[in-house]
Amino acid sequence: MSVKPTKAMVLAAGFGLRMRPLTDKMPKPMVPVAGQPLLDHVLDKLCQAGVTEAVVNVHYLPDQIIDHVASRQLPRVTISDERDQVLGTGGGVVKALPLLGDAPFFHVNSDTLWIDGVRSNLTRLAENFDPARMDILLLMAPTATSIGYSGRGDYGMLPDGALRKRKEKEVVPFVYAGAAILSPSIFEGAPQGEFSLTKMFDRANEQERLFGLRLDGVWMHVGTPDAVHAAEEAFLESVA
Repeated sequence: MSVKPTKAMVLAAGFGLRMRPLTDKMPKPMVPVAGQPLLDHVLDKLCQAGVTEAVVNVHYLPDQIIDHVASRQLPRVTISDERDQVLGTGGGVVKALPLLGDAPFFHVNSDTLWIDGVRSNLTRLAENFDPARMDILLLMAPTATSIGYSGRGDYGMLPDGALRKRKEKEVVPFVYAGAAILSPSIFEGAPQGEFSLTKMFDRANEQERLFGLRLDGVWMHVGTPDAVHAAEEAFLESVA
């Protein structure tokens, strides 16, 4: 059984400290890559996957994001204003839950960037999300072919897609690509205030309800100013 989320949560409240000096006067989601802000890349992909409503949270230099998305028609954007508090990646979702409803929804980092393969990876996520056996389905990028990523990975993945978290000194082949489908039920009993979304990933993992889907295409980790140039080169090559 697949799902067809029509709502999405887009995380856009971070400070973008590692992206300085580009983020001294601009929130990271507004940093342009290949001619458009990172945030627009994400919203365009959500639109292509059938999303009609996106909740975008804001904290750092919020007015730039609010003004930018005000005229957008698809997806229609609702702002979750966090300028008076730091809620983290998990607390931000909890605050936005009343806007997201009871059905599984897309969850995307505003600074994640990838080039789709033959088909939309978000559409593939929706087709593979099975609420009977999973609470969270993460889009997973192979570390070996990702651009701008040099870490040890996040998870190992079993043949059925079940994820196993990396142990402290272990190296694993997949990194979370910043896009997922989440069931709202995973947030029952979630902490109040600031906390990391990885807490929910760990909870689902313990219950064997955390799964992954291998990204088809190329994922780019745009975490620093240098990574912006590498991402733009990859985009140019993809349309050449």
